[in-house]
Amino acid sequence: MATTAPHPLVVRARRLARDLLVPWAERVDREEVPAGHLAAVRQSGVLGVSAPREYGGAGAPDAVAREIQEILAGACGSTWFVQTQHHTPVRMLARSGAPVRERLLRPLAAGELLAGIAYAHVRAYPRVPVRATAERDGWRFDGTVPWYTGWGLNDVMLLAGVTGAGEVVFAFTDAREQPGLRASPPMRLAALTAARTVSLELDGLRVPEESVVLRTPRDEFARVDIPRSANASPAVFGVAYAALRLLADAPGAEETAGALRAGLDEVRRRAYALADHPVPQEHVEERLALRTRAFDLMRAATTAAVVAGGGRAMSLGSPAQRLAREGMFLLVQGQTAPVREAQLAALSPSPHVKDG
Repeated sequence: MATTAPHPLVVRARRLARDLLVPWAERVDREEVPAGHLAAVRQSGVLGVSAPREYGGAGAPDAVAREIQEILAGACGSTWFVQTQHHTPVRMLARSGAPVRERLLRPLAAGELLAGIAYAHVRAYPRVPVRATAERDGWRFDGTVPWYTGWGLNDVMLLAGVTGAGEVVFAFTDAREQPGLRASPPMRLAALTAARTVSLELDGLRVPEESVVLRTPRDEFARVDIPRSANASPAVFGVAYAALRLLADAPGAEETAGALRAGLDEVRRRAYALADHPVPQEHVEERLALRTRAFDLMRAATTAAVVAGGGRAMSLGSPAQRLAREGMFLLVQGQTAPVREAQLAALSPSPHVKDG
């Protein structure tokens, strides 16, 4: 029976995970993502997986991009989290006709530049944490970005603010302190502290018009963002499968690992089929249900790996506890109100059914 060879970037991602990310994962978790890790990610070509070929990218299908994210997330959550920020700016530039596309898309696709994102706060609307104000020849940004990952590790950021008229403005600026932009010290988090997450204070940060990539009504942003965020994250599957590999190696745990893997395989198949559906606004309830089920299985897999590891799993040198903490982080990463509501509903105990 003929089999399809994996995409070359998937092969490189597996090699990167096996040779570098997995052996260093526990040390990175306690310290910070090393420059050498990010250099290897840049050189691997995975940063250009979704970029158009004419700009030096791979132009690979979404299925390839998802598999790469699974591999990296399962290998080292902190390294995955820094590089995963990069792909949204690349995709946005690829769809844009703005002049900034010609300046940034090629170096981002090649990994010459690494991008971060600062726009999740837009989901807080009608609260406006970051205000964008039109000025002569550009825009002024004021407010607070609560979360920005990769500070000191990436080169440019995709920043968003909301105007007084409810328009969302996305623009690129350098990911460094500059007039009007100040970063907090890196946050100490229960997981992924190594990814260097900070908050950003914006006080009159000026960005030229030629750095704007998109202006869109806030309602249109939500129309696109809410269905997209309902899809299950590849990182959830990556962490779950990594935990199941640990579990399968534990004495007496093979049956549990096999049952969890079968369930995970089925949810993954269905979730990715919906992610590829041509109309993102359709089947949102089913997408949310599958995302929630993926969380359930990830939590079961990481918990089982901790149980199988016994007391050793409490050591900071144990991959089981790291995966459990990274899984906890994924429960809230990219969370929207519909996602949170679906998760909480799934966690609510069912009412008791009385006999007769």
